[in-house]
Amino acid sequence: MDKALKIFFKIIKVLTVVTGVLFVIYFWNLDQKLMAWLYTVVNKIFDKKKSDIRF
Repeated sequence: MDKALKIFFKIIKVLTVVTGVLFVIYFWNLDQKLMAWLYTVVNKIFDKKKSDIRF
């Protein structure tokens, strides 16, 4: 019984931490800021490539 309670509280702690981290990411819109930065980096990489499309 004691071991089951320890495991239960450990699961509750992990879920609380995960929920807190996800709330911070959502509150400050960090996922969209990361994607905007990544988008600019990828565009710089692909803008350097020579295009072989002819119209």
